[in-house]
Amino acid sequence: MTTASKKKLIEVSIPLDAINEASAREKSIRHGHPSTLHLYWSRKPLSTSRAVLFAQLVDDPSSRPEEFPTTEDQDRERARLHDLMKRMVIWENSNDPVILAEARREILKSTGETVPSVLDPFTGGGSIPLEAQRLGLHAEGSDLNPLAVLISKALIELPPPLAGNAPVFPESKLQGANWPKASGLAEDIRRYGRWMRDEAYRRIGHLYPTVTDSSGTERTVIAWKWARTVINPNPANPIEVPLVSSWWLSKKKGKEAWVEAQVVNGQIQYTVRNNAEGPTGDAEGTINRRGAVSIADGTPIPFTYIRSEGKAGRMGAHLIAIVAEGTRGRVYISPNSTHFNTAEILRPTEIPDSSLARNPRDFKTPNYGLTTFADLFTDRQLVALTTLSDLVSETREKIFHDALAAGMSAGERLEDGGIGAHAYADTVATYLALAVSRTTDYSSNLCSWHAGRDTLRNVFGRQAIPMVWDFAETNLFSRSSGNFYGQITWVAKVVDNLPASPRGLVTQADAATRDYSDVVISTDPPYYDNIGYSDLSDFFYVWLRRSLRNILPSTVSTMLTPKAEELVANPYRHDGKDGAAEFFIDGFNSVFARIRGQANREIPMTVYYAYKQQDTRDSGTASTGWHTLLDGLIAAGWEVTATWPMRSELTNRMLARGTNALASSIVLACRPRSQDARIISKSQFVSQLKSELPEALRTMLQGNVQPVDLAQAAIGPGISVFSRYSRVRDAAGNTMSVKDALMLINHTLDEVLGEQESDFDPETRFAIKWYRQNGWSSDNSGLADQLARSSDTSLGALERGGILEAAAGKTRLLSPTELNGMWQIERDEHVSIWEAVIRLAALLKHHGTETVAELLPRVRQRVSVDAVKELGFLLFHEAEKKGDGEDALLFNSLISSWGDLQRQSHSYSAEFPETQSSLEI
Repeated sequence: MTTASKKKLIEVSIPLDAINEASAREKSIRHGHPSTLHLYWSRKPLSTSRAVLFAQLVDDPSSRPEEFPTTEDQDRERARLHDLMKRMVIWENSNDPVILAEARREILKSTGETVPSVLDPFTGGGSIPLEAQRLGLHAEGSDLNPLAVLISKALIELPPPLAGNAPVFPESKLQGANWPKASGLAEDIRRYGRWMRDEAYRRIGHLYPTVTDSSGTERTVIAWKWARTVINPNPANPIEVPLVSSWWLSKKKGKEAWVEAQVVNGQIQYTVRNNAEGPTGDAEGTINRRGAVSIADGTPIPFTYIRSEGKAGRMGAHLIAIVAEGTRGRVYISPNSTHFNTAEILRPTEIPDSSLARNPRDFKTPNYGLTTFADLFTDRQLVALTTLSDLVSETREKIFHDALAAGMSAGERLEDGGIGAHAYADTVATYLALAVSRTTDYSSNLCSWHAGRDTLRNVFGRQAIPMVWDFAETNLFSRSSGNFYGQITWVAKVVDNLPASPRGLVTQADAATRDYSDVVISTDPPYYDNIGYSDLSDFFYVWLRRSLRNILPSTVSTMLTPKAEELVANPYRHDGKDGAAEFFIDGFNSVFARIRGQANREIPMTVYYAYKQQDTRDSGTASTGWHTLLDGLIAAGWEVTATWPMRSELTNRMLARGTNALASSIVLACRPRSQDARIISKSQFVSQLKSELPEALRTMLQGNVQPVDLAQAAIGPGISVFSRYSRVRDAAGNTMSVKDALMLINHTLDEVLGEQESDFDPETRFAIKWYRQNGWSSDNSGLADQLARSSDTSLGALERGGILEAAAGKTRLLSPTELNGMWQIERDEHVSIWEAVIRLAALLKHHGTETVAELLPRVRQRVSVDAVKELGFLLFHEAEKKGDGEDALLFNSLISSWGDLQRQSHSYSAEFPETQSSLEI
């Protein structure tokens, strides 16, 4: 039997709004953000990871009654911890020593001054172990995927031993002796990366010639734009014709440029035009989702023909334009034979020629004959990437000798645990290899040119390898989009900003078989079938292996990333959907059962689940993956004690009428269920829900949970009741499913919110019931009179209260649009909570936060602002059930802004001169 453990903050209340706001803002952070070290899919935002770890480890005040005996004491302490979290999640504070020290003290206070070990067994892009390291914890990560292992090692394991060390590049000594954190390592990455770039240019720079513009000025090429071609299917006119999605090169106003294609003597001739009179509509390109058309004679070209030509090896490419560096911005130049012929070179012999995965959902190129990784690159790109890969080893030797000259002992190699010159050279070379790998995302024949932004599009705009018809080939030695040294600077900037202490540990391990003894688990496991991590990772891994096979031979020992054991429900790999589901469920349950038997039992486990946007809450249901996750955790012996919706999107964005934007992910807090957990009936389950949910909701609202997130957050305390018992039986004696439990939880939430109505004033009680039945539409005044009497008010009082109109035998509530103007609140005979909510929501929408904040002190004199907030939640809930997206957004916006409005309102006095009797807008 498990002993009672202290309840943690994450199991009670967190400042969800502040965390989500910081997570959404993090998307706009570029240089120096750890995610820019190297691409990986579906990373958790750092602010989310940091906040979850903190709340997972820190005691909730209710679990320390000796210090906080009353509810008021607990609320105050919880507010203090929330304030620390709000400061902690801001990106600019991520390395603030004062805030981090305060956070570490709180953690140690709750863990008996013992520093916990935190493990993510699905480390992926490394966000969770990195933030554990930032919080001063023993950070560990593991993954089956060697790309994930390399990225995570580069974030938490390699920099700490080098903290404070000076760079070894000879000329760096002139820059001084102060090298905080891993800045010395970062400087060497820049210096040796530049040496690599220069040496590569010396060897292959002739493959990247300059171009002369129409005025005779020599220009550095940024990119060459190519179009794939097929032979015109009309046998009477069998010329090579281009497949182009758009002829436009630039759509920037005043800098428009496009390609004009003409048939001249049986060949296509391409000319760049610099004007705004370019093609539109179907003429904008020659291929779209329906198929292609020949510019030679208008012959339709179906995809079946294009696929057969591609698979037969008969797909070619035409150079259609050259993009060059101008004095101000880009210059677009017509192609010429010199540049076409320069690209016509022999393919290198040693290239990554492994076959692409049979993954029809994520890999589209095999349909057109591009079946190996080498096929995804032009011959010039293959020459450049093999040259850079080979230079990683050569540069590593140079670093080793420079490190010896700087006074380091030789020592052992990095994989053998060394700390001398050999290990240092291996370390710098690892980052250089990551920069080469990063380059492949910008140097592939699947890159395209963005005419709206005048820049290169990388391969992975989404988590798939698409087919690109007109592709852009970047110049690795320019100063613009996709150049190699730019990748070096991205990598070095990340290293400059890493916490670099204490040292973390990252290993390659299968989550189903690794050890979990006495570690705290926070993990972001694969999301059922959403992402084929290993298949996509091979795009980078084949180049990393080439660069590092003699430097980190154990880490890159396999030809491709492991596939069979990967915990993803891939139908094409596991005999269809049923086989994939069985594989995932069995693997998932096995992993989390193993964790339950070994991991730290005093601190809850946290698990992330990523919602896809099409997941819904209709009838209490959600996606297959969501049910699978909950079923798996409960079957593996876990009690789910909290669920929190974590966002990295704009919080008030609506996807469609009646459907609010779902959380980017949900984090669940889980504890091992007691071995002797009993069986209860459905009626006992419902009774327990009604007993526990109201207090849980009250505490949640302290964390500024938005209305749009309340239903998901409420699943936590509800599923906690369900999962703490071994079984819940329905009236027929059958075991209740997770799906049915979620429906009951949502129904109980409706009842709990509805019970608030009895505490509101009579006018508000009437308005809620009328809105529930009629919205803003009119209905019979006799029915309205009956409803008003039963609510202890009258139609006359409602009209005088300014919320209702009764005329010609019809009655209707005044809509927010009608109440968004001047509110003479001091002259109101009676102000209801309903009127306050509708007017404030309308004013916020039409006039902004300052207007509402200025009005709040006077509203506070007439009604309870806490009741205003409660009604806002209830009305959002009602609008969502009615499928009224406009109303739902209106009420969600008001409550989402409530904390800011309250703070802002304190700058306005609650007392006003008698002459100011109304708010004029």
